[in-house]
Amino acid sequence: MVEQGLHVTFNLNGCFVENMKNKGKLIAKGERNGRMFTLDVNMHEVNSMLFTHGKGDEAIRIWHKRLDHVNLQHLKLMEKENLVVGLSKFGTKEVMPKVCETCHLGKQVRHPFPIQTTHVSSKSLEMIHSNVSTTKTKFIGGCGYYVNFIDDHTKKMWVYFMKHKSEFFF
Repeated sequence: MVEQGLHVTFNLNGCFVENMKNKGKLIAKGERNGRMFTLDVNMHEVNSMLFTHGKGDEAIRIWHKRLDHVNLQHLKLMEKENLVVGLSKFGTKEVMPKVCETCHLGKQVRHPFPIQTTHVSSKSLEMIHSNVSTTKTKFIGGCGYYVNFIDDHTKKMWVYFMKHKSEFFF
């Protein structure tokens, strides 16, 4: 609606749609129900706004978004079979004007993490992983921190408790 020059306002009383091209004429009103706003789409003015036809590339772009990013072949099929009320008439040679950014991002893939790490230790104590962490509650003796050491080869773990984080040093 905003793309058509309409101004949409939300406040405690509800929502209001005004046509800025027509001196701010009130076109539609919606009610507030809690934190939701409902707009009566059966009003003639609102109905005509929803099915406004773009021209050429703009029509394709609008309907592509309205119909959940459907591809051009399916749009043309819907037009041919009259499956959608108000669907613009597309030419047979029309193509998508440019790549839809949302569709482009949705098709990106992530490479899987490697199954095996690049370095695997071959003997005990060759590589040690450590981490200093805090706890929400203090342990017996007033310890609020701990450090753990994990041997990469054997996976054996040692845990040491500390009262202060500064007790840990290399």
